[in-house]
Order: sequence, then C-alpha cells, then structure tokens
Amino acid sequence: MLQGMAASSVPPLEPPRGRGAAENPANRFDRLRIERTDADLENLGWAAGLEGEDGEETEARVPTEYYRDTSRSIIAHNDSPDVGFTSSINPYRGCEHGCIYCYARPYHDYLGLSSGLDFETRIFVKTDAAALLRAELMKPSWQPTGLALSGVTDPYQPGERTFEVTRGCLQVLAEFRQPVGIISKNAMMLRDIDVLQELARYDAVHVSISITSLDEHVRRVMEPRTVTAERRFDAVKRLNEAGIPAGVMIAPIIPGLTDHEIPRLLERAGQAGAVTAGYTMLRLPHAVAPLFEAWLSRHFPDRKDKVLARIRDVRGGEITDYRFGSRMRGTGPFAELIADVFRKAKERAGIAGRGEPLSAASFRRPTKQPSLFDM
Repeated sequence: MLQGMAASSVPPLEPPRGRGAAENPANRFDRLRIERTDADLENLGWAAGLEGEDGEETEARVPTEYYRDTSRSIIAHNDSPDVGFTSSINPYRGCEHGCIYCYARPYHDYLGLSSGLDFETRIFVKTDAAALLRAELMKPSWQPTGLALSGVTDPYQPGERTFEVTRGCLQVLAEFRQPVGIISKNAMMLRDIDVLQELARYDAVHVSISITSLDEHVRRVMEPRTVTAERRFDAVKRLNEAGIPAGVMIAPIIPGLTDHEIPRLLERAGQAGAVTAGYTMLRLPHAVAPLFEAWLSRHFPDRKDKVLARIRDVRGGEITDYRFGSRMRGTGPFAELIADVFRKAKERAGIAGRGEPLSAASFRRPTKQPSLFDM
C-alpha cells in the first residue's frame, strides 16, 4: 500500500502528544524525500500551539494509522549469538509505544518509511498471523524449538486491544503446546492468563516484563505509551501467582541516565516474585542515534553530555557497536561495573538464576478442528 512512498523530514519540533520522537529523519535507503512546509504541519495537527474551538492552545497530535500486513510467513529465523532464540513471531511492524531508544526503529526504513514518527504512528498489522502460524507448525519439517514472541516490536502494544493478533497466535501455540518466550513492556498480557496457563501446564512458556525506570517523568518522555513501572511489577506478581513463570528485563540500561536505578529495580522485581532477571545495554543503530541525541537535548539538556560520554565509554569510544558479542552488554570498565552492580543486586533481591528451560516434550500436531480455544 505504501510502496514507493518517500519518507518525510520535518523540522525539529516538540514531539506530538504521546509520541517519543519529534522528527521523521530521511530513510537511509531513499534518495528522495519530502520536506514538509509549515502549512503541511498545520494540516496534520502537528505544530504545537494550534488553537482549539475554545480559543485555547491545543497540544500537537499525530494519529496512529494501521495497515494490513500481507506477509505470507510469520516465523522469522536468526543466527545471532547475542539472543537466546533462533525463531520468533512478530505480530506487528512498528510500535505505538514510541520508545525513543528502540533498536527496531530502522526496520521501518525497509518499508520506505522513517525510523522517527513513522515508526510509532504507521503500524503494520499481520492479521493473518494465527493462520500462518498454524500452517507453519503443521509442517513435518518444523522442529518445536523455542519461539520468541516477539523479537522486534512489542506484541502487546496498544493496537493489540483491538486486533488481538497476539492472542490468536498464543491460542495456536497452546493448541500445539509449542514452547514460547514472551517479552513486553505492557501489562495487557494479563488479559491472556487463560491461554498462558494452558502453556504453563506443559512448561512451555516464560514471560519477561521489560522495565527501564521507576522515575515516572523519565518513563513518560522516554516510553510515552507504555504502562507505569508499578503496573509492570504488578503484572509480574500476578502472572507468577497464576502459575506462569515471569521475570524482568532491565532493557535497556542507559548509562548516565538510568544505570543508578539497577539496585532498586531489582529489589522491586524480587518483591514482585520475579523468577529471572536480565539486562541489555542501550543500542543506537542507524537513525536511532540522532533521534536519541535530539531527545536528550529536549528533555535532559543538562545531562546530555554526560550520557553521551558514558555511552561512548561502553561502546569503545563510538556511539554504537554493531559487533556480535559486545553489542548487548558493552565493553570496558564502566560496562564491567554495571555488570557487577547488576549481579550483586540480583543476588540481594533473591532472584536465583535463569529459570527453568522451556520444554517441547508435549508438542503435538492436532488432527482435528476446532482448536482448544475459539479463534
């Protein structure tokens, strides 16, 4: 639907209400781009200070647009040594959570769009995901290795309340008893406790809730459409109480901005009953780096130089590091200090290890319809 569209570029502005990025940088694959005029921005409702009907200024808004994704396969494969899975399911492309640091933003470049506002306002929905997943799991060639849900964008972003693509995929996974690991920043997965419990009966599910900061100001400007940290810890608690093993991921740790919160975050995770805890270091691939720097200038100008210096400390003097083996944790003395702080805080919180491995022992291919759950 959007094939051939050139990505747009806008002047540096305050981000529209509820958005992480204020910019739409040019797509790195496109030679042509559109420079929007002030009139274009006003027509979009983008520019701050537009007058409402009552004569008062209104906040800038950019609506979310959803597009049907017509992909003909749903399981993606990778051979990265840095992640704990080789196969994953991504029900959505783009993510309305709007996390400014999201390493997945550059994937929108492949769609002819921008890593900036386009990534969080133009969402592609794989409406056929459950049917495609069923077909792939039915193939004799499929080996029930663990799947990740999801490896790129959040499976429980706001649109999931309407589209229920993730729930449909989980219903198929439960029918096949296919092991799956889930990671999300959203407490919405509590809606799916019934399906998750079915998977847990066969040791076929593990959930990780991603948490970055206890500071509500930081969360609101950094992850504008996510739920609060308290709601995430509550989700960890309720999932474990329901028999669904759940842990936390402090992801990403932002040197110079959120690294000091590691002990308190892990203390809260332990209190919530987290069975596992892990972390990743901030990654700034491609257009994410200038987007993040512009975000620092808007929201934390007094800390910008310190944060960028600390990022370079853990990235060998560069703003990012693409190398396998170091890109997820960083290198150097400051990265080692963060790893040591994390390890000791995890021990104090009583979070023992990595949790039990997922089991594929009960995997089956159903021979009749309908499934265990109504689709």
